[in-house]
Amino acid sequence: MLTDITLGQYFAGESFLHKLDPRVKIISAVVLLVFIFLASNAFSVLFLICITGALIAFSRIPFSTFLQSIKMLSFILIISFLFIAFGYSEEYTHKLFEVNVFDLFTLRVFAESIEKAVVMNIRIISLILITSLVLTYTTSPIELTDGIERVLTPLNKLFGLPVHDFAMIMSIALRFIPTLLEETDKIMSAQSARGADFKNGSIMQRVKALLPVFIPLLISSFRRAIELATAMECRCYHGGDGRTKMKRLKLVKRDYCFCVFVGVVAVAIVALNMLPDLTQLIYR
Repeated sequence: MLTDITLGQYFAGESFLHKLDPRVKIISAVVLLVFIFLASNAFSVLFLICITGALIAFSRIPFSTFLQSIKMLSFILIISFLFIAFGYSEEYTHKLFEVNVFDLFTLRVFAESIEKAVVMNIRIISLILITSLVLTYTTSPIELTDGIERVLTPLNKLFGLPVHDFAMIMSIALRFIPTLLEETDKIMSAQSARGADFKNGSIMQRVKALLPVFIPLLISSFRRAIELATAMECRCYHGGDGRTKMKRLKLVKRDYCFCVFVGVVAVAIVALNMLPDLTQLIYR
């Protein structure tokens, strides 16, 4: 069901991650994102698994929530694994087996390609889980808006960019992802009750069956946007000029501790990348 998608949702709580300053979360998420892409061997991705597990424990969010996120990525993970596992490269030397497909071409699977496929999938999973954990799962839309605005404030002073408006757009977009998914699920259920079939038939038939879903969803999205704009105008919203804040952001001890933790993670990933690949150790 579409309602199982947890992207953009906020889970209220009193955990260590929930109490972090949103500016620290945003900067830490960007740093972790960069170093997740830099993880290139089995040892560094194994370290990523440990870090992801530690962050999940710190968040105190049910583990089933993260399983739902991984479940929604299953198709992408399978396709990524197959493309890399059956990909041939001159650097691959330890062949596991090969498959002859109708005498047309041969698919070769190497130990190195299996390792790289597993590494890539773990990187994708860690990317989704860590960024969701540090940002949307443990940060309310209001805090996320304030954090983005404060982080991007130098751009406003240097180039005159409307940072507050950009932060507001980002937070509203994230906030309405679960709402639109829930609306889509309701429309599909209503259309199924009227005899629509979204699971059977050819690809073209399924695409045609989705048209009665997209049109009401588009109309509903515009209606919600108009209602939101009207509500903001009725509350005299006019951007960030002269806007005061009920809660001022202030860094405390736990924020500095988390920054040190992220720095240690970054250094550890760089150090682990210097180790030889696992296949080199096995076949040595």
